Amino acid sequence: MLLLGIDIGTSSIKVSIVDAQTQNCIATAQYPDSETAITSHQKGWAEQSPDMWWENVQQAILKANATKKYNPADIKAIGIAYQMHGLVCVDKEQRILRDSIIWCDSRAVEIGNRAFDTIGHQRSLQHLLNSPGNFTAAKLAWVKENEPATFALIDKIMLPGDFIAMKLTGDITTSIAALSEGVFWDFKEQELSKDVFNYFGFDQSLIPEIREVFTSHGNVQASVANKLSLLPGIPVTYKAGDQPNNALSLNVLEPGEVAATAGTSGVIYGVSDQLVFDQQSRINSFAHVNYLEQQKRIGVLLCINGTGILNSWIKKVTGNNYTYQQMNEAAATVTAGSNGLRMLPFGNGAERMLGNQQVQSHIHQIDFNIHGPAHLFRAAQEGIAFAFRYGVDIMRENGMQPSVIRAGKANMFLSDVFTNCFVNATNISVELHDCDGSVGAAKGAGIGVSFYKSPKDAFSNAVPIDLVEPTQNKVYDELYCEWKELI
Repeated sequence: MLLLGIDIGTSSIKVSIVDAQTQNCIATAQYPDSETAITSHQKGWAEQSPDMWWENVQQAILKANATKKYNPADIKAIGIAYQMHGLVCVDKEQRILRDSIIWCDSRAVEIGNRAFDTIGHQRSLQHLLNSPGNFTAAKLAWVKENEPATFALIDKIMLPGDFIAMKLTGDITTSIAALSEGVFWDFKEQELSKDVFNYFGFDQSLIPEIREVFTSHGNVQASVANKLSLLPGIPVTYKAGDQPNNALSLNVLEPGEVAATAGTSGVIYGVSDQLVFDQQSRINSFAHVNYLEQQKRIGVLLCINGTGILNSWIKKVTGNNYTYQQMNEAAATVTAGSNGLRMLPFGNGAERMLGNQQVQSHIHQIDFNIHGPAHLFRAAQEGIAFAFRYGVDIMRENGMQPSVIRAGKANMFLSDVFTNCFVNATNISVELHDCDGSVGAAKGAGIGVSFYKSPKDAFSNAVPIDLVEPTQNKVYDELYCEWKELI
């Protein structure tokens, strides 16, 4: 039995085909090869076309099929992971009404802040576990205020993964986990938030049918199946945001377990059995993939918008003459501290951990007679690692005390410079795994179709490939204190 996992990233789509029995990935494909652009009509805005996602999903599946490493007819279930918090609006004919306002868009910050003040800070935090902030509900309110003609045509709103599932199956569904990441869910009342819907003037009919994360979300339509060489009627049995899915992929499911990722954005994601929240809403709490009313599993998420995107930007502005591996190798030739060069990575929208401020990225203390590309590469990686330390300290304030963080050996964690700086700045060991979001989504599908008895059963063969532990060298702690003064 084969499982298809789809990961809808900001920069590209990745798919993997997993043998359910062995848990091994037998084929993978990414599309497009170059990084997908983000449309920014105004400063602080960020949009992408859902139809582009769908086209890229199809091309990625066809590219995987072209490897001839498997028979597409053997695929029996599909799982989807997706970039979180994006707003997708469709009419009654399931037609897209506007481009998606995606996760790093900052236009709705003040709308969310006003809702926070009116609903009440303590009531919002105790019931929603978050400020309405800049999440999906506030983005929808922006459309209502600024594009009333479009808002009037909306039949259903979705997150990016819901949209791809709709294109595959024709059905529109959601989950408590998805609703919580959009800040539509009242955890105390265990229902759609009357506070949010009443304040913004939303009708609850905008919300699709609510189903569990691990269950059928529809069956692949014949027209789609024929185009993609799939069997008609196979089910989509799992949908989750990329960070909960990353945690699932790392077998982070129980209280006290912590995952990290450092792609376009950076995330620390811990699991709690309490309805935890930060008084300043600098970190955010959502229903985890295994959340149940009778067994609460809350994902406590710290997000840094400007992470790998800084590394990507540095690559571009230095002429694209280096591969990422060459950048990592060059960074390793420079001593810790980058000869005084410092960078703040916050140039990708409003940063929640900084009070939803748009701090922007900054390069400090550059010396034209000393600093070259290698210094830029290292300073960028150190700045990103220090941003993680800043966020980890906020999580510590809120009772999370991780001793080990699990991460996939991918993206920024492919760099020894970044990994060692991360470990020593945070003073937390990192357990590295051969982990991939699309593989995790495929195994999520296996859980949803009941091939696996439990989420842990789906990852029973997973073993770490490396453990990086802090040294006794305090240099990064000292460098962090200098870096923090620049914020």
